[in-house]
Amino acid sequence: MAEAQKADPSPFAFEGGPIGCLLLRGFSGSPAEMRPLGEFLATQGLAVRAPLLPGHGTTPEDLNRVTWEDWASAAQEALEALKAEAPHTFIAGLSMGAILACHLAEREASLAGLILYAPAFQVANRLFWLAPLLKGVIRQFPKGKDTDLTDPEAPSRIWAYPTYPVRGAAEFLALQRGVRRNLGAVRVPTIAFYSSRDANVPLSATRFLDRFGTPDKEIVILHNSGHCMTVDSERAAIFARTWGFIRAHSGM
Repeated sequence: MAEAQKADPSPFAFEGGPIGCLLLRGFSGSPAEMRPLGEFLATQGLAVRAPLLPGHGTTPEDLNRVTWEDWASAAQEALEALKAEAPHTFIAGLSMGAILACHLAEREASLAGLILYAPAFQVANRLFWLAPLLKGVIRQFPKGKDTDLTDPEAPSRIWAYPTYPVRGAAEFLALQRGVRRNLGAVRVPTIAFYSSRDANVPLSATRFLDRFGTPDKEIVILHNSGHCMTVDSERAAIFARTWGFIRAHSGM
């Protein structure tokens, strides 16, 4: 994957009208994986912001120097800036970004809606679960060389670290546990996308949607997308479904 990386990990923003969407990418990745979605939403007239979370977009070791509270604070700051521009605000998150989106939604009842892509309420890699024990012993553990992406061009749309920082992984698990305990506080309309091909988040994670406090929730199951589904083969259909959800919940 490292050899194929060509995308820009920088944060990005697009001005728009009264409807906005905050885009959050997850652990070890960058806003690059959300840029195609952001560009699509911008063409629909939405205001868009995609922050670069602390410890991301630089070197893997930087992710061992931050806490989940740092990520939550950066996401909250970006949300407040977007709400000042666009009063009808949605949050869309991928993987850990989806867990951060839930963390914000548990505290922001005024959100127009929540859009989750491969929300990582569970992770398939068992090394993640050992991170709290290993963080004092090793600094990084490797990512697998195989990819679950089906579009051969998809890797060029991704910027991610080649390893998993262990202390950072322990912080991710702490965030995950806290969010899972409080899912009943999520009372805004929600749509969640999962893929049967996802090598990182199993389909069994869909059960956590049952804990949400909102009755307005929908699960979409894909069958030709990898974990970074926002840059993969079904991205056009995902974007269209996302736009339909936004239109239905923004009074348009």
